[in-house]
Amino acid sequence: MPGTEALLPPLDIAARPPDASPSPIAPRPETLPAPGFLRRRRLETMLCLDDFEAAARRCLPRPLFGYVSGAAERNASLHDNARAFEALLFAPRVLVNVAARSAAVSLFGREYSTPFGIAPMGIAALSAYRGDVALAQAAQEAGIAAILSGTSLIPLEEVIAAAPDTWFQAYLPGDPVRIRALIERVARAGVGTLVVTVDLPVSANRENNLRSGFSTPLRPSLRLAWDGLSHPGWLAGTFLRTLWRHGMPHFENSFATRGAPILSRSVARDFSARDHLCWEHLHAIRRQWQGPLVIKGVLSVADALAARQAGADGVILSNHGGRQLDGSASPLRLLPAVVDALGDYPVMLDGGVRRGSDVLKALALGARMVFVGRPFNYAAAVGGQAGVARAIQLLREEVMRNMAMLGVNACADLGRDHLLPAGRNPLTGTNLAADMLQPRESN
Repeated sequence: MPGTEALLPPLDIAARPPDASPSPIAPRPETLPAPGFLRRRRLETMLCLDDFEAAARRCLPRPLFGYVSGAAERNASLHDNARAFEALLFAPRVLVNVAARSAAVSLFGREYSTPFGIAPMGIAALSAYRGDVALAQAAQEAGIAAILSGTSLIPLEEVIAAAPDTWFQAYLPGDPVRIRALIERVARAGVGTLVVTVDLPVSANRENNLRSGFSTPLRPSLRLAWDGLSHPGWLAGTFLRTLWRHGMPHFENSFATRGAPILSRSVARDFSARDHLCWEHLHAIRRQWQGPLVIKGVLSVADALAARQAGADGVILSNHGGRQLDGSASPLRLLPAVVDALGDYPVMLDGGVRRGSDVLKALALGARMVFVGRPFNYAAAVGGQAGVARAIQLLREEVMRNMAMLGVNACADLGRDHLLPAGRNPLTGTNLAADMLQPRESN
């Protein structure tokens, strides 16, 4: 776009200058097994993703569980994300030979073993020891996509070294110089796919976090100390283990340089005046970034079209798991209209996906892939990398089982003819989900 070149002036900056080193304590070589007090039989008692949430509630201190589970204000969007899937029913086909079915999908020139991936989740390394690495390695070994959060606590270079296929989600800094420096660092780290999250112009009103005692950075208090002491497994296996081996966790990936420590009395988390960011910044990033570029946080046809026009290779429909604008629509409700408007263009989705049936409903409405957040965070808290692997296995088995019962051999075989609206609105008599199933003219 003319006149935007000055937004990102050339900058010669090292990705991590000396003052941005991950820790003064050199990490000790190690693998990432599940904590010793968690036996394999405990993971085997997890029969679906929901089981990990109940177990994580017991494992995690109240502030951390509240941070992961909570959303904004009245949690209206969080709850609607689940209700949108419940508004659709399946219309299966029978007597179809599905012995050779496959859940594999191709995206950006790569094949993934399943049509679901791991969504970006901030501060995952507080939920589980080296949580970002555990999530990324479990995804890599399973052949699924995973996105590292820009508010993660492990340097992206370390995560990419452990799991080279991991995508990276950037929260854009507030000025062009910092944006360019961050993108240069991400490229040097070897990231293949860049995800830019665009639904965070200001911090949300997350009252649930405050009520549970969570803040970023965490502020030392007697209550916080008691929450840690009352969960000795987490205290010894995650927090103290991290301090001993890696030092105090910092926000590592918001900028080209190291961010604030997670535990602080006075340092406020820096959102860098993102309220002035606009499409011109995205055009400038597209000129700088050579790999696949995905825009996350889109919730309208107009913005999806604008993202494609700006050069994005795909979009992720998302309301931030209900953590930003409370009352914003479920991504699933917007999915058919966006797919119809964009035609053969990668449209992905996150928010509310908990079962294999949810995955397949989204695919039937045109999604190329869906991303799952909270359940994989809970799985890491319960069992580390082994817990994440178990969660991936359970969701994959549900997808494969349901594909057989639907009578489809490939994800691409799913369509809106496999779905029906679940019922009628008792107030108006109209179908709750009928509009989602109506084909629209493609652009």
